[in-house]
Amino acid sequence: MNPQFTFNPGPAAVYPEVRQYLLDAYDEGWLSAPHRGERFQAMVRQCTENLRLKLNIPQDYTILFTSSATECWEILAQSLTPRRSFHLFNGSFGQKWFDYARALRPGCTGLRFDVNDVPDAATLPFDPAETDLVCITQNETSTATQLRDQFVLNLFNRIGPALLAVDATSSLGGAALKFIKADVWYGSVQKCLGLPAGLGLLVLSPRAVARAREINEKAHYNSLTSMITNMLNHQTTHTPNVLDIYLLSRVIAQREGIKTIAPHLQERAQKLYDYFEQVQPLGLRPLIDNPDARSVTVVGVQGPAALIEEVKRRARDEAGLQLGSGYGDHKATSFRLANFPAVPDAAFEALVQFLEKARAAVSA
Repeated sequence: MNPQFTFNPGPAAVYPEVRQYLLDAYDEGWLSAPHRGERFQAMVRQCTENLRLKLNIPQDYTILFTSSATECWEILAQSLTPRRSFHLFNGSFGQKWFDYARALRPGCTGLRFDVNDVPDAATLPFDPAETDLVCITQNETSTATQLRDQFVLNLFNRIGPALLAVDATSSLGGAALKFIKADVWYGSVQKCLGLPAGLGLLVLSPRAVARAREINEKAHYNSLTSMITNMLNHQTTHTPNVLDIYLLSRVIAQREGIKTIAPHLQERAQKLYDYFEQVQPLGLRPLIDNPDARSVTVVGVQGPAALIEEVKRRARDEAGLQLGSGYGDHKATSFRLANFPAVPDAAFEALVQFLEKARAAVSA
């Protein structure tokens, strides 16, 4: 039986309207629509305009479609990193980005920091003059941590000629990102955008576009130069996921703006953190001790491995709640809660009710 609500952080809950949009896509012929035709171009044009409007993406930034956020690791290494990149990370996805970049550019360097630390941009060990790309994970899904706006700003002010690239996979569409404070942003639609997996977004500043054209790498299938050129005509280099682009165009048109969504998610996250910190139901508490390092869109909860497994099982069987599993080093001793826009308030109310009921049973 499918759970009533899912907190899985990806693929995550989709908007309920997606069911109707899927039927509409079939009825309107989008499943066999040519991706070089004017109809597709018009949809892409409208979709990107709405993305700018609803997510507050600057007009002079270029929006590209990829197959996933992880594809961007390869694109950025091939097209924007002729020498080396520097990677700052504290979890599995930042580590994987570093590993993939280093496989293509062996000179890449990286620094792992603790999940409860807030790094100092001024002391990071890289030379801006010798580094093509500085890479950070703004919201690390695996550790439920987040780098705040002030850190991104401080880093951007330090990098000089280097470009700043940001993995925003689990915050794009849920956090009010300051796009002008970095050159590259990327994410996937199966998290805060509430859609099925299979589509990524890559957002480039004018400086990043100019750098890609200067490097002019054309040897690879997903060359940024070719992608940028094609998007001038609202097209892609490849046969894209037309269905997911159609669904994105429908969802982003009906969604509220990020200035409304982001504060709501922040309030909801704070209530959750307060609950697990102050009540500690069944002995569960926040995975991240430092409030300044906690993610807003992915809430991590920790406890003994046996308790985590039992809570996940009982939440599923007794309350119809699918809790997201832990990841990496925290896989057995934590679960994660996707605080994404498509997850309704009722899901969080049901979660607290379940935990309170379980707590009362233990106390009786």
